[in-house]
Amino acid sequence: MTTTAARNHAVGQYGETLAARHLVAEGMALLDRNWRCEQGEIDLVLRDGRTVVICEVKTRSGPVGGTPHEAVTDIKVARLRRLALRWLEEHRLSHLEARVDMVCVQLPRRGAAELEHVRGIG
Repeated sequence: MTTTAARNHAVGQYGETLAARHLVAEGMALLDRNWRCEQGEIDLVLRDGRTVVICEVKTRSGPVGGTPHEAVTDIKVARLRRLALRWLEEHRLSHLEARVDMVCVQLPRRGAAELEHVRGIG
């Protein structure tokens, strides 16, 4: 892994950790993290009451790559919906509602990270 790739991976993992802590503090229960199958990956899976939340986390530490919002396209949302169904089936929870959320994490040069939780992105 190149130095840049390793740094980006570390930034992404840090953003996911911040997002998970934030959502748990909001009252959600963390069920899974970095769940993978041949169709893709889900960053975070949480439970919000009777709803399973599939959460995409996008972390940025500068202006390169655009805003976190711009990184989640309609194609990505459709893939997350398919992954949600697969996760629910594999965990025998297909009777529950599912929602796709996004947490945008901005890491400024100085100061605390800024998080924005966007519910129901698609």
